[in-house]
Amino acid sequence: MNQNKDTGWKGRTRGGSFGYLFFIFLIKRLGVRVAYAFLSLVVLYFIPCAPKATRSTWWYARHILKYNRRKSACLLVRNYYRLGQILIDKVAIGCGREQQYNFSFGEEYSKFLDLLNQQQGVIMIGAHVGNWEIGASFFKDYGKKMNIVMFDAEYQKIKKILEENTDTKNYKVIPVNEGDLTALFKIKDALDRQEHVCFQGDRYVKGSPTLQAPFMGENARFPAGPYTLASRLGVPVIFYFATREKGMRYVFHFRIADPVKKNKGIKPEEELLRQYLSSLEAIVKKYPEQWFNYYHFWA
Repeated sequence: MNQNKDTGWKGRTRGGSFGYLFFIFLIKRLGVRVAYAFLSLVVLYFIPCAPKATRSTWWYARHILKYNRRKSACLLVRNYYRLGQILIDKVAIGCGREQQYNFSFGEEYSKFLDLLNQQQGVIMIGAHVGNWEIGASFFKDYGKKMNIVMFDAEYQKIKKILEENTDTKNYKVIPVNEGDLTALFKIKDALDRQEHVCFQGDRYVKGSPTLQAPFMGENARFPAGPYTLASRLGVPVIFYFATREKGMRYVFHFRIADPVKKNKGIKPEEELLRQYLSSLEAIVKKYPEQWFNYYHFWA
């Protein structure tokens, strides 16, 4: 079924500094809703001018979600618009406008905080669904102990802009370079300090170790690193997602992973991935337009 040759993420996200600066200007001077209005024009630009992203999203709608052409076209527009909204929200909240939004933390939030309060390191695994990064602003003192693992090419691209225009100092970033083991030592050090390390468990860079598993009815590849590390280090693991609802509202979703052990026929990292995919699939099915992996994801 693989009809798209754009397999494997390249380690960087599309978008230039001008776009970030333009929307930061709109948010600060004219407000969030004006920025949303301009976003409609950006969506019309991206559909024809970002062919790889458009092609992969169309394939996702047609072959994974099994939508007809009309419904697929609607999802494509909604997907780009929702991504733009989420980026605007991230900047707006970083600029101190969080009072304009409503947030719901779900039934598992108290268990999540209880786990963070224990004297041990914790691994959190999210995905490029919804607005996972927005939660760091609401974890208060817990944010000071959070380390987000991010590919260096993606991180450096927006680091300076966001640091100069928003409050992004409530968590730390561990940048990852291909072939460099420095990040691995930093991750281990953070966990040894009883801090929290946050991974995105859905993207892998071409050429890096992967695990293959069924997801949304088709086989897909996932980065081996987060699941191998978590299963070998024996620290608690939390699956975490934040999705956007209507009316400038976000819902946070938490699931504490079951401990994994060696079993015949399945490795611990594969079992952990299975649990993760169970949670991720439920989120994607409920919020299909908030799936933001713009390359051909399925194997």
